[in-house]
Amino acid sequence: MIYYQCPKCQRIWQYPIDECPYCLVPMERKQGNNAKVVGSSKITISSLNHKKLPYWGIILEDDKGNKWPQKSMTEKNVGDEITYTANENAISIWRVKYDQLTAIEETNKLLNFLPNKEELKVLIVPQLDSPNYSYFRENTSPEFISAMIDFLIKNNVDADKIMVATQSFNDNPIEASAQKSGLLSACTKKGIMPFDLAQGSFVEHNGLEISKSAMDADLVINLPLLKGGDVMATKNLFKILKTNPDNKEEAAQKLNTLTNVITIAEAEYTQRPNKTIVFTGLVLGGKDTLRVDRVFSEIVFHKQLPELVKDIKIEEIETNGRQIEEVRYNIESY
Repeated sequence: MIYYQCPKCQRIWQYPIDECPYCLVPMERKQGNNAKVVGSSKITISSLNHKKLPYWGIILEDDKGNKWPQKSMTEKNVGDEITYTANENAISIWRVKYDQLTAIEETNKLLNFLPNKEELKVLIVPQLDSPNYSYFRENTSPEFISAMIDFLIKNNVDADKIMVATQSFNDNPIEASAQKSGLLSACTKKGIMPFDLAQGSFVEHNGLEISKSAMDADLVINLPLLKGGDVMATKNLFKILKTNPDNKEEAAQKLNTLTNVITIAEAEYTQRPNKTIVFTGLVLGGKDTLRVDRVFSEIVFHKQLPELVKDIKIEEIETNGRQIEEVRYNIESY
């Protein structure tokens, strides 16, 4: 678990804080390890978002003495150590506890998506669909983009090797969307100027015209904002194509064969089909956008699965990190 400690008075906070309110000095961001169960209760009475029974409410403690609660669908006993195994081919699920940077770091532990390579060239493809303020949750939030850039820089990726780029497939000018959504400000604060992929060149690959910037990158990070009733992870990756494809299922399957692409999907605040916003507190990740969208549909209880994922059986999708049943939330009922 990440925590923040004052180097002077040694006081600890579990949530991000820049300066110790007692000593007025910068806080140090630290990592706790080896989470063990120190309390466990079996729950046999259902509640609104916890209808599947039984489940266990557990208290975890790391080696630094930090404690926090967690839901588990399997029995856990005092003394059990909680560990997660990395699986590059799984769909990862992680809770956003206090900050998105930590959630991205944990997602990398689950997927090992960041290559160990010098002079790594990274293309980040955020979702940028409309000129709306970030609180409408139409586009990838500036906080999530900033957290991803911070994660890359912390892992020794040079800022001048990071490109943030996307394009518009609708009538909304990409420049207006970038400015009003906060993306432009978030990027320029990191010394990065966003780029319109439509202004770049494209190359033919596997029957698709794909952005040369994407093909040349060592890592392409598809950075969508997931929404209720839609397949935003899949749709956002289409932005590296020259045009919005007519045969979306075929295009998605071909794009999912690209070995340099990973999806890290924002789902902390989710837009319902009626455009209202609900807190879901998640980050999902994986190589296959269709499976990311299918897992998200299962988590938020989509009444009718989107067309592109309706034939994907959830039982055939391997997940790691948190279990689907631990984080499910019916966004249309509550």
